[in-house]
Amino acid sequence: MIAPDFPKNERERLAQINRYKLLDTLPESDFDNITSLVATICEVPISLITLLDSDRNFLKSHHGIDIQESPRNISFCGHAILQDDIFIVEDAREDIRFKDNPLVAGVNAIFYAGVPLITKEGLALGTLCIYDHVPRKLTEIQKKALITIAKQVLNLFDLRLNNRLLAESKQELTDRNNELGRFASHVSHDLKSPLANIMSLTTFLKEDEANTFSEESIEYISFIEESAESLKDYIDGILIHYKANELLNADKEYATLNSVFEEVQRIHLLNDKQLKFSNYTDSVFIVKAAVTQVLINLVDNALKYNNKPNPEVILGFSENKNNYTFTVKDNGNGIAEAQQDQVFKLFNNNNQVDVKGKKGTGIGLFTVKNLVEKLGGTITLKSELNIGSIFTFSIAK
Repeated sequence: MIAPDFPKNERERLAQINRYKLLDTLPESDFDNITSLVATICEVPISLITLLDSDRNFLKSHHGIDIQESPRNISFCGHAILQDDIFIVEDAREDIRFKDNPLVAGVNAIFYAGVPLITKEGLALGTLCIYDHVPRKLTEIQKKALITIAKQVLNLFDLRLNNRLLAESKQELTDRNNELGRFASHVSHDLKSPLANIMSLTTFLKEDEANTFSEESIEYISFIEESAESLKDYIDGILIHYKANELLNADKEYATLNSVFEEVQRIHLLNDKQLKFSNYTDSVFIVKAAVTQVLINLVDNALKYNNKPNPEVILGFSENKNNYTFTVKDNGNGIAEAQQDQVFKLFNNNNQVDVKGKKGTGIGLFTVKNLVEKLGGTITLKSELNIGSIFTFSIAK
């Protein structure tokens, strides 16, 4: 017997095998189906998918033999990975490399054919191979099938590797996003207290009848007050955005639409003329807190950008087999057509000012879209300048 040599790129080859993380994994039907198919095509009792580790030949799939691995120094596959093409031993008893090999005597491995599983980097990971207990030859069709199917084994290796790397990247992004959310929420909370002090102080200075500030100083104080209010809006928006994601952790529950709409009305301190909705007595199965928050944000947006003497918001509802659909219609300022596809982007405010003359933060509608999509839905906008807007969102039942 002649033990197989190690490839010149052995270190890189082993590193690549470890990268695939297939060693010592459980059987998988995708690979077992391949070895079963190969055994049928080539008319042999044994078919294997192997990976050559540093000192062993690990069998990722084994058809017709009940072993998980064998020593590398006696493996036929150790010789096969040194080839660029299919490696065939028609009668191991007559081959000086194998005639006294324990596999020949132990499992009656007389015939062997193996195709090295070579990556695009030129690294032979293992083989797709077959054994028979008698000497034989393969037809050209069988050889071609073995070579072709070996490529599919490599494709499966790559598919699993890419899926794992994608899952790891996704988890890393999720962890970083959660960390960023916690950081943003923590910082926002810490900023609220000193910001409230600044706002209180500027109000006190402006209203202090005994102050001796010049008109220019009063103007500067007003500027500080406006800036503080703008910063407060951003902080509140950030907190709402990250708290909104927590709402999605709640379970679905049965709730009447009236209770949802009345909660929105209560939050905004609106009367029946300012916020209108029909008497919906039926129950819906929803994540109530999340849907309520979406409506609160949309109604808030409708009221802030409405310069009409009698602002009005109408809530609507419909459903079909798969979705609940809500509408929020207002008679406000409207949004230009060219700007409508930008309204759901983070920090985009279309340079609009609200009824108090302040620019929006561009966080509210982004939060709305995020919530709706995570509820399995979509949101759309129809709007005309000086007439009003209709936001429509659907969520999965």
